[in-house]
Amino acid sequence: MASLPEATLEQIVRRHHALQSEMSTGAPGADAFVRMSKEYAELTPVVEGISRFRSLRQELQDLEAMAADSGADADMRAMAADELVDVKQRLPLVERELQLLLLPKDEADEKNAILELRAGTGGGEAALFAADLFAMYRAYSALHGWKFEVMSITETDLSGYREAIATVTGRSVFARLKFESGVHRVQRVPATENAGRIHTSTATVAVLPEVEEVDIKIEDKDLRIDVFRSSGPGGQSVNTTDSAVRITHLPTGIVVSQQDEKSQHKNKAKGMKILRARLYEAERAARDAARADSRRGQVGTGDRSERVRTYNFPQGRVTDHRIGLTLYKIENVMNGTALDEIIDALVSDDQAARLATLQETT
Repeated sequence: MASLPEATLEQIVRRHHALQSEMSTGAPGADAFVRMSKEYAELTPVVEGISRFRSLRQELQDLEAMAADSGADADMRAMAADELVDVKQRLPLVERELQLLLLPKDEADEKNAILELRAGTGGGEAALFAADLFAMYRAYSALHGWKFEVMSITETDLSGYREAIATVTGRSVFARLKFESGVHRVQRVPATENAGRIHTSTATVAVLPEVEEVDIKIEDKDLRIDVFRSSGPGGQSVNTTDSAVRITHLPTGIVVSQQDEKSQHKNKAKGMKILRARLYEAERAARDAARADSRRGQVGTGDRSERVRTYNFPQGRVTDHRIGLTLYKIENVMNGTALDEIIDALVSDDQAARLATLQETT
């Protein structure tokens, strides 16, 4: 295993054993025990993968020796040769599984997500498309058993969404949804189009990891909080008191407004949640930019100027431009049932790119 030296594998196994031994003695304090338990749990599948790889590699060596032993029984040599073919086929698969387990983890992958959609170019049709995408992610979340909670929606007169924000809670939410960030394009005949012409519109999707106060510190002196009366298209959502909140983070200029709740306190809490997520993502982007001048070859960069996917309704196709994948099942994508086919392909492509980088640096 040229890209993963035996010394590296042995170091991981020894660390796993050391953690197990130290935790069993009961010596570490409560905080240390929690940290060690987390590390132990993360290393366990890696150590199991190392065990599988080593076992199969040893089996390969034993079979090669047996098949080459001129003094062995002919039938035994033939049996070894047959088994050798199977082991040689399985070994690269087990090796790749181990390489994937050894890939550096994205610290945000296990976090919940804040999903933000905004209408782009295309006027009312762009807002309708944003609403369709929001419904797609709601349905996709339901299929995965995730909790989808609407935080705010700014509607248009035609029931489109100028902006919609939701929190998605569940297992590996950000790890899956992070690949959705970017500009999504739709090509279809709008309901308001009498001549049957196909229009092109866009909507922007941003997926941010939801973070707690312990993840990112925000000083009170860095905030300006303004309250105002809610405004909107009318109806029950418009309040007659100054309960809407606008939070400005002075160092970065990031502004978050919340007015869906009738309580000023609840609107502020929602706004702070969104602000923390945006600041955390900005820090992640800055760290990534510092590591590389260009990330064009990577998937899921979150670059909103990048067109990531096209939904062509007349042809019934969805194309993800990052990996050149086209599915002719647009209805199944829009109802969430086929979205995993795209996300799985994006995950695999991302893993392949990171494996290539790992092999270049080892």
